[in-house]
Amino acid sequence: MRFKLNLYKTFGNEIPINYQYPLSAAIYRILNKGDAEYASFLHEKGYGKGYKFFTFSDVQGKFRRKEDRLQLVDNSLELIICFHLPEASRTFIEGLFRSQEIVIADQKSKATFKVQSIVSLKNPLQGNDELEITQILVRPLSMVVSGEKNDNGKYKFLDPDDLRFGNALLYNWKNKITASFGEKDSEESILMIEVEKYKKPWRSRLVTIKANTDAETKIKGYLNFKLRLTAERRYLDLILNAGMGLYSAQGMGCLEVVSCRIFENNLKEKADSVKQ
Repeated sequence: MRFKLNLYKTFGNEIPINYQYPLSAAIYRILNKGDAEYASFLHEKGYGKGYKFFTFSDVQGKFRRKEDRLQLVDNSLELIICFHLPEASRTFIEGLFRSQEIVIADQKSKATFKVQSIVSLKNPLQGNDELEITQILVRPLSMVVSGEKNDNGKYKFLDPDDLRFGNALLYNWKNKITASFGEKDSEESILMIEVEKYKKPWRSRLVTIKANTDAETKIKGYLNFKLRLTAERRYLDLILNAGMGLYSAQGMGCLEVVSCRIFENNLKEKADSVKQ
């Protein structure tokens, strides 16, 4: 499920340019107010291999950049926030976030925002059968992070021109399916990813998580391209709600559907033959 949050500034004039980690922490704190046990599970364990089925977009607003700060030009921000939760949780999430306070802060600066409104967004795949093979064209609302681990256990981040880029995203998608639906579903899933480019080249971005701490991590992702995804509707829902690629719970891999196509049933057999 997806929501648009409209935030109104009540304190402070700037936020860190690496706002993703403090924003993620602020969202977890709101979840904790509503259900401490659920939030603890989400934060500490996630699903399966540590996945947290949650993501959010880049914040949208008017800023001036000053070194590693974003200075707020006006008092309003907005963002898209996504949860892979049962549809019955929608009203609960809306009530949980309404009128809450979100603090985006680090060691240098602090800004406080009130959730002025939370708007439930329609599922673009609504009405499709969850087992129906569907193809969607999506664009990133936050950078997509694709990578392979090296011998030291650290990620080598891949760009959209790298042939391994889509394969690494596919691997991550399958792991999320395993965590959510089970290993059998993951093994039998039909998943296809194609990278499509705009006339202007893709853009890279470097984000620091937990900046200026012992746990500091630098991650590199990419924007300004499209992905054509083909899968059963339930697996597309998962990736739209949980994010594409690495570091989803830190606001990476949030996607927006540009177009949607439903395949006829007999195309599932064709997809099976391609997979073989």
